[in-house]
Amino acid sequence: MRRLPTLLLYLLLLPLVAAAAAPPLMLAGQWRDGPDVSRYWVSEKLDGVRARWDGRTLWTRAGHRIDAPDGFTRGWPLQPLDGELWAGRGRFEQASGTVRLHPPDVDGWRNLRFMAFDLPGHAGTFDQRLAALRVLVARAASPTLGLIAQQRIADTATLHRHLAVTVAAGGEGLMLHHQDNPYRAGRSDGLLKLKPWDDAEARVVAHLPGKGKYAGMLGALLVERADGARFRIGSGFKDAQRMAPPPIGSVVTYRYNGATTNGLPRFARFLRVREELPPGNGD
Repeated sequence: MRRLPTLLLYLLLLPLVAAAAAPPLMLAGQWRDGPDVSRYWVSEKLDGVRARWDGRTLWTRAGHRIDAPDGFTRGWPLQPLDGELWAGRGRFEQASGTVRLHPPDVDGWRNLRFMAFDLPGHAGTFDQRLAALRVLVARAASPTLGLIAQQRIADTATLHRHLAVTVAAGGEGLMLHHQDNPYRAGRSDGLLKLKPWDDAEARVVAHLPGKGKYAGMLGALLVERADGARFRIGSGFKDAQRMAPPPIGSVVTYRYNGATTNGLPRFARFLRVREELPPGNGD
């Protein structure tokens, strides 16, 4: 039997089991050099599926219940946790596809861990939440529950060197939590992301045909931003994705390097299908 291309299989997966109100998650702003880096905890930005554990159930950030297999969350804390379901660097599609399957694929879930990075129900500062989170994760001693490593960095130059090392090793970027920041739903200046490129979401409005070696396949996506601006994304696709492109109406994440004089993204490159448009248009 012929195997379906990875992206096509991904798009045909069944929807998540149930939907509810989106959990009140804290969202990251963009780091801009200037603040005192030494007052932030710095961690790797994982390329996984953002999820919230409410003490009984895992939920996506859009409010879909995640159908984890029996035993995956056994022994986890009763307190709410914020984190990422992660399969490893460069394995977002694997993680996302596994999370979306119902009933769950037990073998697929063996490759996932929930990497916690915050305690939404804790009223203290991030310093205090991190100390409490470390205790909870250690006490759980669960093979499926981990803690994203947090470290202090002395200055901006060291921060950018750390970013370069992380990206060279296959990481996506860095997250910075201000030590005094409380957990607040929505966009927060106390939670910031730093990456060597910008990224954003846009909705697919047309498939443009390829030419030359891409004849009979996708040449580019015509996409539309929330502000109505339209532009093409023609690079970043694997051959399987050109044969089974993201469907019309789906939301994709793209990378770019700044903006042109007319405000459109420079060197827009396809990154992935965004199966759920995140609240606040970003993580």
